[in-house]
Amino acid sequence: MNYGKKKAAKKQKKITSKSTMQGKRIVVRLFKALLLCIVCVAVAGMLGGGLFIKKIIDDTPKVSASDVKPKGFTTFVYADDGSTEIERFVSSGSNRVYKSIDEIPKDLQHAFVAIEDERFYKHNGIDLQGIARAAVVGITRGSFSEGASTLTQQLIKNNVFPNFTKEKTFYDRLQRKIQEQYLAIQIEKQMDKDEIIESYLNTINLGQNCLGVQAASQRYFNKDVSELTLSECAVIAGITQNPTDYDPVTHPDNNKLRRDKVLNNMLEQGYISQAQYDEAMADDVYARIQTTASSTQGDNAYSYFVDALAQQVIQDLKDQLGYTDTQAYNAVYSGGLSIYSTQNQAMQQICDEEANRDSNYPGLKEYGLDYALTVTRADGSTQNYGSNDIKSYVKATYGKEQGLLYSSEASARAMVEEWKSTIAQEGDTYDERITITPQPQSSITIMDQATGEIKALVGGRGEKASSLGLNRAYQGSKRQPGSTFKILAAYAPALDSCDKTLATTIDDEPYTLKSGQVLRNADKQYRGSTTIRQAITNSINVVAVKLSDEITQELGYEYCQKFGISTLVKNKTINGQVFDDSKSQTLALGGITEGVYNYEMCAAYAAIANGGVYNKPTLYSKVVDHDGNVLLEGNGDSHTVIKDSTAYLLTSAMEDVVNEGTGTACQLPNMPVAGKTGTTTSNKDLWFCGFTPYYTCSVWGGYDDNKECNSDTRFRFRIWDNIMTRIHANLETKDFEVPSSVEKATVCTISGKRAGSGCPSVTEYFAKDSLSDDVCSGHGYSSSKSKSKSKSYDSDAESDDSSSSKNSNSSNTSNDSASGNDSYSGSTSGSTGSDASGDGSYNGGSNGSSSSDNGSSGGSDSGSSGGSDNGSSGSSE
Repeated sequence: MNYGKKKAAKKQKKITSKSTMQGKRIVVRLFKALLLCIVCVAVAGMLGGGLFIKKIIDDTPKVSASDVKPKGFTTFVYADDGSTEIERFVSSGSNRVYKSIDEIPKDLQHAFVAIEDERFYKHNGIDLQGIARAAVVGITRGSFSEGASTLTQQLIKNNVFPNFTKEKTFYDRLQRKIQEQYLAIQIEKQMDKDEIIESYLNTINLGQNCLGVQAASQRYFNKDVSELTLSECAVIAGITQNPTDYDPVTHPDNNKLRRDKVLNNMLEQGYISQAQYDEAMADDVYARIQTTASSTQGDNAYSYFVDALAQQVIQDLKDQLGYTDTQAYNAVYSGGLSIYSTQNQAMQQICDEEANRDSNYPGLKEYGLDYALTVTRADGSTQNYGSNDIKSYVKATYGKEQGLLYSSEASARAMVEEWKSTIAQEGDTYDERITITPQPQSSITIMDQATGEIKALVGGRGEKASSLGLNRAYQGSKRQPGSTFKILAAYAPALDSCDKTLATTIDDEPYTLKSGQVLRNADKQYRGSTTIRQAITNSINVVAVKLSDEITQELGYEYCQKFGISTLVKNKTINGQVFDDSKSQTLALGGITEGVYNYEMCAAYAAIANGGVYNKPTLYSKVVDHDGNVLLEGNGDSHTVIKDSTAYLLTSAMEDVVNEGTGTACQLPNMPVAGKTGTTTSNKDLWFCGFTPYYTCSVWGGYDDNKECNSDTRFRFRIWDNIMTRIHANLETKDFEVPSSVEKATVCTISGKRAGSGCPSVTEYFAKDSLSDDVCSGHGYSSSKSKSKSKSYDSDAESDDSSSSKNSNSSNTSNDSASGNDSYSGSTSGSTGSDASGDGSYNGGSNGSSSSDNGSSGGSDSGSSGGSDNGSSGSSE
């Protein structure tokens, strides 16, 4: 016991000794120092972290409620009835159709909340409980894959940080996450929950290029979002986490697992009952999705009409509202516009069918090749090739000029492979585009002459492979107009402002051009004294050129411009040569430098049909922005080109073209037709521009590479006649209205005065201001002789002559030859690759060979040269 006490005392003494106490104090001090260091480090860390976070927050972009709302919307195009949707313009990031919260079913709203943000209606923008849960799951699983972003954060991520997918570092992701959470709190102060979820549901990516729930509803179920069932709502909500892996079309099994989870969450969170859950789970929704997806998978290529419409709207936004190119493009393709087009669907369908009806081109089915190739060599260098390389190869190897025309698609593709073998090297990779189209081609424009509205437009024959490709009817292809230009450049100005009448006579005789060549008609015959009516009816070259010389080409040029022809050139330098259509002696024959557009020719003839008033051709009636404001009105430029009397005189003469001249194949069974044919040298460009009291239609036909259409030039007539016959089938028959400014009178063919008792005379329509009341005193003819020399051009009196049908082979006009009008061919500016211009057009340097379009009544109108008369034998005058 005592020993024990001694030992305890000794031990206590040791503990309480000075040295021992000093050691303890050192340990305590060290521990305190360590704690202080830890606290200091923690404080410093907090301060640093705070400053770090503050800097990130300071760098956060300022946003408002409008900034988090979706941008980029689908533009809708409607037909002329104002309600039928014919197309949607969708660029990347704009396949979106906005729907308000009232139009989105509650089941769909709750489906997204249940699967993406179950405390959405409770938190203030960030979900602290969700963050904690994600952290625990991440620690326990060793992978932080559990999401904790709220719908508000996701909305901000998609609309404020659209480039989040390009983040490369942890700092980038951390910075964006902190800013995202900060902004979520700020946005929740500015927007209520309905506004947030409305914006979210119109923003979210739902696969298959669908942005927002309406686009997805249409894509997967072909219905409006308001009509979705609970099961369908769950399918769409299930896509959100991974639009590729949960795509219900390509990965239905994956989506089904996600859909089941959505429904289960909705049940657990009280959004649906057990009965609703069971019914939705039993729905075979995926079979329905596959069927709908197949039916809604449309052709990605826009139609020719829609292509032209987009071009016109973009141009008008720039011209009228001052948009830049980029602004105008974005407005059309992602601005959510409503474009009310002028297209009549029934007419468009008729035009499409006739343009592609093989029976309209009997024996004319070849295949044109258009080719582009970029070759990347093994060393990384690139070389580009095109159609001309194949054409050159075919000419050098086989001696064929037409190296881009083939008897079948297979032979065209075989030639591509054959040619590629000549340039191939080991290690090559190819990026090529092959377009094969039926040949010859055609283009069609139909206008309502009273309004200028283009009702239908076809830019080519065959399947359209891509959007914004070659549009032969609009601004993609200039072709030579042939004798259709005689009306615009010679006869219209002569009758309108040069005191000429349809009864004015001009000698049809050998005529020497300034180039030194003698102008001839196609039949190589001359008719002597010929009235302007007869010259129009039979498309006589000599009369048109002599008249053009008299009134001057400058005046003809000015009238063509007033008729809306935009492609004429004046003092334009091309390949070192200066071209000027206003000085081209063969302007009246279509001998112009660069050709014309189909739709502009249609508009020019529509001006005549409209009493001389030109309406700028338009493809839309109005354009409305996403908020309902009218941006553009389609009623564009309208001005008077010619007097209403001139318009009627031309119409009357062009009725004879159809009734007894070169255009008899275009007669309609129930409606009068006025029009003019046009056929260029070697039948390279074939035209008929004609109108009824209702509509104007312009048809062009030819090969893209200017091959001659020698075997059949009448397919243009078949197309025009078939289209207009179908369009007018149920329209009331009515005649062209004679204006009060026109009178019918009998005049002396010698003096031009009102005929006296002894005058050779003609009864004709005249503008009242062009005819005096003076009566001719006579020329010593007997009454019977005078009577025999009289002729009437009253359309009623001509009914017997007009009865020749388009199936008749009889020749009942003053045109003695079925070969039509002659022309001269030579060099051109080469802008279209064609030397074809118009009936009777001259280009210098030609042997003047004639060509035939074999009109049904013998009055055919054929071929002049193309381009311009700026050729090798007298280009300038």
